[in-house]
Order: sequence, then C-alpha cells, then structure tokens
Amino acid sequence: MRKLKIFEHISLDGVIQHTADDDNFPYVDWNTPYRTPAGRDALFAACGGSFDVLLGRRAYDILSGFWPKAPSNPMADALNAATKYIATHRPESLEWGPFEGLGPDLVEGVRRIKSQDGPDIVLWGSSTLTSTLLEHGLADEVLLFVYPVLLGTGKRFFAEGTPARSFELISSKALPSGIVMSTYKAAGPLKTA
Repeated sequence: MRKLKIFEHISLDGVIQHTADDDNFPYVDWNTPYRTPAGRDALFAACGGSFDVLLGRRAYDILSGFWPKAPSNPMADALNAATKYIATHRPESLEWGPFEGLGPDLVEGVRRIKSQDGPDIVLWGSSTLTSTLLEHGLADEVLLFVYPVLLGTGKRFFAEGTPARSFELISSKALPSGIVMSTYKAAGPLKTA
C-alpha cells in the first residue's frame, strides 16, 4: 500500500493561498522571500526522491505552467517524471504528463491508486482535497512548512467542516530561513478527555 502525504506551505495563522484567484488575495507569493536551497533540499528529501503527485485541477493548472519549463534539477526532474493524479472533470484537457484523471469518485480513485504498486503519493496545494482525504482516512501523513508570517486573510488549510482528527508528531526541524517543518502521522479520530 502506498502512503499518501499531504504537503502544505502555511502561514502561522493557517493561510495556504499563494495566488490572487477570484478574491483578489493581496499577498501573492508571500512565501518567496523564504525560499532557499536548504528549504528546497528539505522538501525534496521529505518527498523521498521518487514520488507521484495528487493535485486538484487548479493546482495542476498552476504547476503545469511552471515545472515543465523549469531548469533541470533533482526536484524539477522528479516532479516532471512523477505520475500526476488529477481530480478533474476535464481530463481530456490535461497535457503535463504522465497523468491520470481520478474519475468521478475522488475517494474511490484515491483508494485505487493507493492500493497500486509504486512510490508514495504527495498532495500539494488543495484545501478541498485535503479535507476530503482526512474525512475518509486516506491521508497517512501531513507535512507542514510553517512560515513566520501572519497574513490575516486568505484560504485556510483546513476548510470549515473538516472532521476532527488526531495526529502524532513524527519530526520537526527549523530551517535557517525561519520555516519550521513538522511531519505528523494520522492517528485517527480526535481524542478528548
């Protein structure tokens, strides 16, 4: 069984939005000043070198505009070689491959790809998919890159209505830029007193 890891770049107040989208978000690319070779290397190491990716359609469209043209480096090469599993109603318009549409049932599509042989699967940039995966117990790990900024507005990592869950801290590492990487293992329903 392949692991599904959720990776997210997030502000201290839980914002994950990096683009203006339809709501005129004022802090486009707020994480750019913190990007460093050390951070890139830590991200790549967390991916495990070889991986596949799970993306929502919006994230796919954003990433496909950059990575196929990016200069060759370990991260770009691994991402371009990865199979991209896309949650979309328009699979015929996908071009950045290799790719596969998940089909009309996201939960069943993710269960299917997790049961196949292959490298671990990384989800990037989708609060909508994140909530669904957690609700159905499909995420094995959550890796947060927490930036030392408050944004006050923007799309939050966990959507309203995301079910209560427990996580176990696996590791935590501070990068010289001020980013703290924390990896959590899904530990089931919320535990209360």
